[in-house]
Amino acid sequence: MTVEALLKAGNNLYVMTGAAGGLATTTVPGTSGVGTIQSGALENSNVDLANEMANLITAQRAFEANSKIITTSDEMLQTMVNLKR
Repeated sequence: MTVEALLKAGNNLYVMTGAAGGLATTTVPGTSGVGTIQSGALENSNVDLANEMANLITAQRAFEANSKIITTSDEMLQTMVNLKR
């Protein structure tokens, strides 16, 4: 059984339940160490797409190499079993 801290109220609105664990706090943007709101701004991504693609290719090649090692090991074991017969 899961306990939901927020209850769906409709129209993208949620209502806090007793499981939320405390009262909501609100602050004016730009005060008390809280960030500001900038209308119409677009947030930059912190992901380097070229680096991530290179990492993906590296991981994929490592997986292929490991897969071939397992296949080769299996074939060698099969050959050894056939020699014993």
